Formats: sequence, C-alpha cells, structure tokens
Amino acid sequence: MLGQVLARQHGVIARWQALACGLTDAVLRARIESGRWQRVFTGVYAAFSGPLPRDAVLWAVVLRAGPGATLSHRTAAELDGLVDDVRDPVHVTVRRGRNVLPIEGVRLHYSSRVDDARHAARVPPRTTIEETVLDLAVSARDLDEAMAWPARACQRRRTTPERLLRALERRKRARWRAELTAALADVDAGATTLLEIRFVRDVERAHGLPPSAKQVRSLRGGRVTYEDARAEAYGVVIELDGRAAHPFAERHRDLRRDNAAVRAGLAPLRYGWGDITERPCLVAAEIGDVYRRRGWTGSPRSCGAGCVFAVAA
Repeated sequence: MLGQVLARQHGVIARWQALACGLTDAVLRARIESGRWQRVFTGVYAAFSGPLPRDAVLWAVVLRAGPGATLSHRTAAELDGLVDDVRDPVHVTVRRGRNVLPIEGVRLHYSSRVDDARHAARVPPRTTIEETVLDLAVSARDLDEAMAWPARACQRRRTTPERLLRALERRKRARWRAELTAALADVDAGATTLLEIRFVRDVERAHGLPPSAKQVRSLRGGRVTYEDARAEAYGVVIELDGRAAHPFAERHRDLRRDNAAVRAGLAPLRYGWGDITERPCLVAAEIGDVYRRRGWTGSPRSCGAGCVFAVAA
C-alpha cells in the first residue's frame, strides 16, 4: 500500500498517509535522520533524497494545503498544456472558510466552489480545463489578456467555446462576463487568436463590415494553407499577423501566399498587431473601400467619437 501511494504521488507522502500505511512517527524520524527521506513541508515528506522534480513539488503543495486542495490558475494550465513554461509561485485553491497557513513559494486562492471546479480524475488534483481558463481570464490584468486565454485553449484543442460558455454560466459572478461571452462567440465562429478576436470586434463588428469566414482551408500549388479571414462574396483574403518581426523564410512564405491569392483572383490584405489595435478605423476604411470596389453596396459606420467615419455618420 505504501508503494502504491508513493508511486501515485511521485514519491511524496503526507504524515497521515504514512501512518495509515502502517508507519510510525519513530520510523518517519529514522528515515529522515538517515537521509533516505526528506521533509518538504511540515507533515509532508519525499521518500528520496536530492532535488524534487516538478511533479513531486506539486504533490507536496497539494498535500501541505490539506483536504480538498486543488492546483489551479497558471499551475493547472501548465499541467494541461495551456502554457509551455513553468513559473512560480505554485497556485492552489482551497475551500473558502479554511485557514491555511502561508506556504513558501505558493499562492493560495479561496473558493466556495472548488469541489465543483476540480477535475474528477486527473492527478495531481487540479481544476478542469474550463475552470482553469476562466480563473485565468477573470484574474487577468486587462481585457486583452482575459480574451487571450479562451482563444489559446480552443486553438490548442483543449476545450471548446460551448464548454467554456457552460462553465461561465455556472459562475454567479465573473469579471468581464459580457466581453468573454462575445469573445467565445467569435472563437466559435472561427477566430483562433487574440488578434483575430480583436479584428472581429474592433474592425468588422464595430464598423458594420460584412463578416468574413475565419480560418478558411485553401489548397494552392499542392499545399494546404489556412486563411485567417476570407470575404468570399468580394474575393478578399485578410491575413492577420501578430508577430513583431518575421524571419526571412516566413516573409518569403507570406509573399508566396499573397502571390498565390492574386493568381486565384483574390485581393490579399495583410495587417499586423499595431494595425488592428491602434488603427482599427483606418483598417476598416481600407477593407470597406476594397469591398465596395468589388461589389459591396454598404458603407462602414462610425464606431464612436474619433472614428474616421464619425463626420460622414
């Protein structure tokens, strides 16, 4: 039984678990004093010497935080592939009302719904992917960061907009609820990155442009590519690029893609992060002009004070 617990918990065990497996406090002291085991936190031990691997650290934190403790926020995102790097502090959520003493290197969160947010099977205990995404979104520094988490999770195929919306509905209170709901609708329509969400929100929808199809699969020259946005009715392809700089090979690839679009009779337009975030009205004006030259009978509308269409409106 002891071996099973240690194997499941990456060599880490709590005092109460060790006692339940038949060890005594005297045996625990002897193993620690001999160097065979080491104390990680008060009442939490590693059954080996030397540095603790990341998995062992996370188990130690959960055991130290006590019953019902659940890894959450960025730490849960790390475990489920929503982020690619490891960062401290370790985030763990416990039931509201519990009094957990500070743990070095750990950020404690309190929630009355942690039991509902915990994944039923994954170990070490962690919040579900949907709850993790929403925890990160509602605690983000700004709205852009908040919207980026759902986009990233869906782009990496860890969840779906429908599942995130259901999880959002279950929360009685959620910061930026309306904005996140709109962003998830955009993701469901095909937007896969924060830049694409901003394009839909600040360029297309804000100025009344015809909605374009997102992430359109295209086969040109024997190669499959995905266009960020395509207005099929007007033969316009819009590429959105959030990279600050392009390596030569990527610039060459983009040129080939644009040239292929022209040969197919399409009008390619390409915008970067600065265009969409700092000059959305001018981008809308440019796109609207191309659409009108290709048959659109409408006109862009003003998005508010300071918009380039404000006077005309």
